[in-house]
Amino acid sequence: MTPISFSPWDMFLNAGPVVRFVMTLLAVASLLTWTIFIAKSVELLRVRTKLRKAEQTLEQANTLDLGEEGTRENSIAHTLVMAAETERKRSQDIPDDNDGLKERIVLHLERLEAAEGRRLMRGTGLLATIGATSPFIGLFGTVWGIMTSFTGIAASKATSLAVVAPGIAEALLATALGLVAAIPAVVIYNHLARQTASCRAQVADLTALVMRLVSRDLGRMQALTASGHVVRLGTSRVAGE
Repeated sequence: MTPISFSPWDMFLNAGPVVRFVMTLLAVASLLTWTIFIAKSVELLRVRTKLRKAEQTLEQANTLDLGEEGTRENSIAHTLVMAAETERKRSQDIPDDNDGLKERIVLHLERLEAAEGRRLMRGTGLLATIGATSPFIGLFGTVWGIMTSFTGIAASKATSLAVVAPGIAEALLATALGLVAAIPAVVIYNHLARQTASCRAQVADLTALVMRLVSRDLGRMQALTASGHVVRLGTSRVAGE
């Protein structure tokens, strides 16, 4: 009598077509999980490095123009600075509206910040789907495999453990693969969510730094305008006398 092999590969080959399809699907899901983990980890590492450099640049800049020059190599930081600069240029025909200008810039920067957060989370939704559905897909394969095994047992009219065990073991392998796919997906999703939240906090810091530069520039302009106004008043008095 040929000994029965219970290795995962042999059980996969001996399983029925439905159970085999379920196992293949779970194996692909697991492969996607680790691929997303590696790709997103590299991406977030690069993003954190760029954001840290941009934060240092904006911290050292005295004006928005200097901040724009120093962040040209950083996409999100440069986008934030250019958004503030563009809104400031568009509002040049509205005098004495510093508070309104700041409000409009903040609204624009908030939308860019939210868009960057969505971009950073791109691809992680698949991890949540895999983590939520893999156990149920594996359970479906198990239930189908056990049904098939019992049907075969009824047809052969043999109830010995040697006849029952292989089919049930092959069916239970689907549940095991479902857990193997789901557990890392959930852990990796939570890990990437924390890393993304950290990046979003850095983007929020950049937004605050940009607004500080905007406020500083507006303060300088207001001071220059007031100084020029005083000079003009002094000149008028001299002329009147």
